[in-house]
Amino acid sequence: MSIEPLASLDRSTLRERALESVRSAIISGQYRPGDHLGEVELANSLGVSRGTVREALRHLQQEGLVTAGNRGMLRVNSLTPTEVRELFQVRAALEGMAVREIISSPRREAAVAALRTALQELRDEDEDFRARIDADLAFHHELCRQAGNSMLVEAWRHLEGRMRVAILNGAAWQSPMMARDRHAPIVDAIERADLTAALHVVEEHMASAAERFAQSPESA
Repeated sequence: MSIEPLASLDRSTLRERALESVRSAIISGQYRPGDHLGEVELANSLGVSRGTVREALRHLQQEGLVTAGNRGMLRVNSLTPTEVRELFQVRAALEGMAVREIISSPRREAAVAALRTALQELRDEDEDFRARIDADLAFHHELCRQAGNSMLVEAWRHLEGRMRVAILNGAAWQSPMMARDRHAPIVDAIERADLTAALHVVEEHMASAAERFAQSPESA
């Protein structure tokens, strides 16, 4: 398994390109949860120094995509069922706060319009799986962004790597959770300024996702 080599670039650009290349390989499923990420193999594949790869892997650890196992060996992160449920509990709290802020905001109509646009990007099941993940997370990121609270957005973004890990743990069989009709009721409730309904929809959406994503494909 190898990644396309990088062209000759300055050190800071190489570091960013190496980071993006390894992140992309993980997110696309080229590397699966539990796969070992060797510095030497990655450095040779990318045509960069081990130090550059080490810096990229350190950053991916902070994002939650990579974890250190026995003897410091780095692997693509995986989440236990308990961790998946905890992740979605936190997401429910963050996105519930976003819903509260949007509904009470004088910019609610503009926020609804932006969310409708994000909703249209959600893919049908026959689309590329990575594109579906990107569109799904983009919708939820936009929900937080429209709340107008930068710390809320930062907290959500800090969890994004683990969100992708949760999705990749089960791969494409989880696609129904990313369907457009699973997300539209959130926007509908916000548009009506129905806080009770909006919070219920977000909590139900996250609870259902948590249970499905915490399962293995074989048990679904």
